[in-house]
Amino acid sequence: MERLFSPWRLKYVAGASGGTTGCVFCDAADPDRQDLVLIRSRLAYVILNLYPYNNGHLMVATTRHVANLASTNREEQTELMRLTRHSEIALSEAYSPQGINVGINLGRPAGAGVLDHLHVHLVPRWNGDTNFMSVIGNTRVLPEELWETAKRLRPIFERLAKEEHGG
Repeated sequence: MERLFSPWRLKYVAGASGGTTGCVFCDAADPDRQDLVLIRSRLAYVILNLYPYNNGHLMVATTRHVANLASTNREEQTELMRLTRHSEIALSEAYSPQGINVGINLGRPAGAGVLDHLHVHLVPRWNGDTNFMSVIGNTRVLPEELWETAKRLRPIFERLAKEEHGG
């Protein structure tokens, strides 16, 4: 019998929240929490999805707890898009995907897992990346651990931030 190990899912399976506010994005916005945060600015940050669809599945979230784009101010909108752009560049550089899904799920019918904290998903995609395990076994196989993904992407985000500020 084959075994697939994904130890980071234990908290999810066991039902542990792991957070303090009840909102995973507010918990991650705390500057003292690094976990899977790749880069942060004053108004938004980039974090790896703990339950990724593919390796490199990122989310760009507002620091402030807002439910939708209509509730953001101009500065937050700009920062959200700037970090989404950086995420596209970082994923392209690190993984060379043939495509990237970029999306926002507003409301449960739209697929939102976290209903009331705005975040943008970026999922790298490759031609032929349909995985028989997903289709047959309803299981996703990811070839890289999240911590390795973070080590691969974090320096790219840091470089992009430095270049943007003339450094």
